[in-house]
Amino acid sequence: MTTFSASSVPSLTGRTFVVTGANSGIGRVAARVLAARDARVVLAVRDLDKGRAAAAAMTGNVEVRRLDLADLASVRSFAADFTDPVDVLINNAGVMIPPFTRTADGFELQFGTNHLGHFALTNLLLPRIRERVVTVSSNGHKFGSIDFDDLNWERKPYRAMRAYAQSKLANLLFTAELQRRLTEIGSPVIATAAHPGTAATNLLRTDPRRRVRRLVDAAITRLVAQSEDDGALPTLYAAVADVPGDGYAGPSGFMEGRGAPKPVGRSAKARDAEAARRLWDVSEELTGVAFPHHLLEAA
Repeated sequence: MTTFSASSVPSLTGRTFVVTGANSGIGRVAARVLAARDARVVLAVRDLDKGRAAAAAMTGNVEVRRLDLADLASVRSFAADFTDPVDVLINNAGVMIPPFTRTADGFELQFGTNHLGHFALTNLLLPRIRERVVTVSSNGHKFGSIDFDDLNWERKPYRAMRAYAQSKLANLLFTAELQRRLTEIGSPVIATAAHPGTAATNLLRTDPRRRVRRLVDAAITRLVAQSEDDGALPTLYAAVADVPGDGYAGPSGFMEGRGAPKPVGRSAKARDAEAARRLWDVSEELTGVAFPHHLLEAA
């Protein structure tokens, strides 16, 4: 079997990719590779200046549009303004272990950004998506659980890593339930997921005021992290390779920390179909955005 690399990405002429959080890290690398393969790539970013700087370093058909996943009004505005067909949506943007913060809509920042923002964006764009929805999760999902009694950390003491793990588990449950719904209505669109292993991205560069955390991050980066270029490969694999619906890609090396991408497993909690359905229902209630049955079936 041939090892998948950036050069494995085929010509993408005539296809449109939307990549969230594409101004840095693995999102920026994925967008750069896709654009170099002649795709039209839309960098959906919170900071337009950073997005434009990233786009300026890419070749090909690249454009920048504002999207703040921590603000549902911004998500709705982006989706309403984007009227063209989308071949592949890559839900890449994310935040990792920040201090306790709430989104514009009052959600815990990691759950609100990593899951709910992408949940709303996907469902709003879904009538225009033609091929795939790729959602970036993490090996950290294995330590997560969905606390349906307190999803937004309103009662229990905040634990940033536990909140992050919950959001990444939510990404996989979302992918599974999205695929179930797409299959149910006979849609040709598939939902896939990926994780980058341990990649040296901005997510590892947490609060610079905390000396111990800074030293730990530096040690992790030196010892086990792979480059942003390599960390983007599972995302690209999930976006363009011959993978099944609800497929999950990650690095092939030791403990899935680094190496060429391949199909990988997930935790038992990430395979809980009942939890996936329940999370979907709760996410619809929280965001006010539902699976667009009528639009997809009409199409």
